[in-house]
Amino acid sequence: MAKYLLSIDQGTTSSRAILYSKDAQVIGSAQQTFPQHFVKNGWVEHDPVDIWQTVLTSVKNLLAQQQVTAADIIAIGIANQRETTLVWNKKTGQPIYNAIVWQDRRTSEYCDSLRHAGHTKMVNDKTGLVLDPYFSATKVRWILDNVTGAKEQAQAGELAFGTVDTYLLWQLTDGKVHKTDATNASRTLLFNIHQQCWDEELLALFDIPLAMLPEVMDSAADFGITSGELFGSEIPICGIAGDQQAALIGQACFEEGMAKSTYGTGCFLMLNTGDKALKSSNRLLTTLAYRLNGKPTYAIEGSIFMAGATMQWIVEGLKLLENAGESEALVKGVPLDHGVFLVPSFTGLGAPYWDANARGAILGLTRDSGISTIVAAALQSVGYQTKDLQKAMEGDGLRPSILRVDGGMANNNWAMAFLANILGASVERPTLTETTSLGVAYLAGLQTGVYESTAQLANMWKSDRRFEPTMSSEERNDLYAKWLHCIAQVRLSNSTDDERD
Repeated sequence: MAKYLLSIDQGTTSSRAILYSKDAQVIGSAQQTFPQHFVKNGWVEHDPVDIWQTVLTSVKNLLAQQQVTAADIIAIGIANQRETTLVWNKKTGQPIYNAIVWQDRRTSEYCDSLRHAGHTKMVNDKTGLVLDPYFSATKVRWILDNVTGAKEQAQAGELAFGTVDTYLLWQLTDGKVHKTDATNASRTLLFNIHQQCWDEELLALFDIPLAMLPEVMDSAADFGITSGELFGSEIPICGIAGDQQAALIGQACFEEGMAKSTYGTGCFLMLNTGDKALKSSNRLLTTLAYRLNGKPTYAIEGSIFMAGATMQWIVEGLKLLENAGESEALVKGVPLDHGVFLVPSFTGLGAPYWDANARGAILGLTRDSGISTIVAAALQSVGYQTKDLQKAMEGDGLRPSILRVDGGMANNNWAMAFLANILGASVERPTLTETTSLGVAYLAGLQTGVYESTAQLANMWKSDRRFEPTMSSEERNDLYAKWLHCIAQVRLSNSTDDERD
């Protein structure tokens, strides 16, 4: 009998395959990285072939390593980097352009024009999102406008749009299935989160034909079956969620008011608001947390573009470390108030600023500053940005007393201790920090009857360590005030003349 759940975790810098037992223990994993293409200033692309081949190779390597066959797999769950946009030909399955990554800022001027034309409120009311290059719709519009013949092909119904989950589902099913789940749909700027459907007014605004869009399913659903040729026999695909929603599920944040923060490439703080789509007054996003049995559960989310990606820059760009894992030992003796601040707005600032023009800076350098200070500032930048999100949530009357953390950076004890200090809140790390892949394993398990309910999943969550704040409120407020001053300087130096006025 089949006894494992297989998660595909397709991220911004790598693709992973993870095998779980029914009691949510990791049996094994395989991973493949792929290149980032920085085509122009602010442009970020992926080769769709790299995305698909690294997924395929990771799954095949995992099955071979563990001596597991497709017949041993109950079902597959897929988690994906959200908002990243692909358009392909329905007949050939060939993408007509590279995948435009969620970090990409090429549509900033287009977003400005939509805001100036007065569309902000309508878009926010329907989608819970802001008009920003981050989301998928403006990326689709760019592809249709800039790839020869794309607009005509789209109008003729020959092109398919999808976020990465949809593209992988198409590939896994040999082009038989064009579907997505509600969480990914909710990140496109095209989905009405209240009516739970693609919205005609939004499609008209962005001039995107409905025929391009996938069918929207629950997060736990029968999405299709893999082609038998891929892994030896067919495997059902029964769970899909955007990576941050998957992490919320993996963290078992099923009750209203529970919150998690994921520290992967970016940082994403998400708070469950139950069946209420609460509207933020502080430029946070209203989004789908998950949809099960046709019932949507909503969340308030703050998105930060650079977390683990900042440490990747420290390693690969500045070459200050051999790997990010060295950072904890290096910064151990660095005082928290060392005077240096790194604002990692390399691709603009996310919530609550939504400033596409901001660019990165290191401020406060002196002759005493060294590698350890700069690395400490990089780690602290993640805590400060999370504080920005916390303050925005407080402004909306929401403040979780405990924050569950996950992602690669959550394993850094120094960074998590600083996070607890700067937030003035308890930070709790689970025994398994790769909760994104766990979340979609849970979804696949719910759909196939491995798990009976979300209550059962909540009882399976286990804590590894809890970090409590030790910093005084005076110290905390002083550090955060300095951070805000640095943010203001960065935004001013990169603003246009109109913005300065």
